[in-house]
Amino acid sequence: MIRQEIIENIKVRAGKDMLDLNDRSDKRVYVTIKKETLTKIVRYLFNDVKARFSIASGVDTRNAIEILYHFSVDEIGLMVSVRVILEKPKPEVESLTSIMKCAEWIEMEIHELLGVDFKGHPNPKHLLLKDDWPEGNYPLRRDQ
Repeated sequence: MIRQEIIENIKVRAGKDMLDLNDRSDKRVYVTIKKETLTKIVRYLFNDVKARFSIASGVDTRNAIEILYHFSVDEIGLMVSVRVILEKPKPEVESLTSIMKCAEWIEMEIHELLGVDFKGHPNPKHLLLKDDWPEGNYPLRRDQ
C-alpha cells in the first residue's frame, strides 16, 4: 500500500470526525480525530494496512488529556500518529484491546497515571502503582 493511499483512506474513514491532518514529512503523519472514530481508524491501520502498533502516549494539556497512538507502516517507512483529545474532568475513550491485544498494558499505564477510563478494557487493574494507591489520584495530572 502506498503512502498517499493510506492518508486518503484515513480521511475518508474519519470524514467529518477528522479535526486535523498534519502531513509533516515523507515519514511522519499526525491525524487528530474525534474519539468516536478512533476504533474505525485503528481497525483500518492495524488490520487493513497491517501497521505495527508502536506505543501510545498521553499528556495532560491542562484543558484536556491527549492520547497519541503511534503506528509504523514498516514496509514504506511511515509513522502515523493518531491523536484523540479527551475532555476533563473524566476523560474516557473506547479500549482498543478488542482490536489489538497489545494495547492492554499501555492503556493500564495511561489509566493509572492520567486517569483515562478505557471503556471495555478487559483487565483494569494496577500495573505500576501500588494496589492501595488512593483512588482518583493520578500522578501525571496537572490538576491534582
